[in-house]
Amino acid sequence: MGLDDKIKAAAKNVEGKAQETLGNITGDPEDQAAGKAKQAEASVRNAVEDGKDAVKKAVD
Repeated sequence: MGLDDKIKAAAKNVEGKAQETLGNITGDPEDQAAGKAKQAEASVRNAVEDGKDAVKKAVD
């Protein structure tokens, strides 16, 4: 996984956690859902990059 991709995924995860927390504090279910969605997107990005790394290691 490239450093740039790791940073982007981590930033998306932090953004999602912050948005979900804001939604929890304000009681806004839309912010809660959007925050959870961003966290899920970050998890998918990490999984894709981990898969790429595994393929690269297998080829090398």
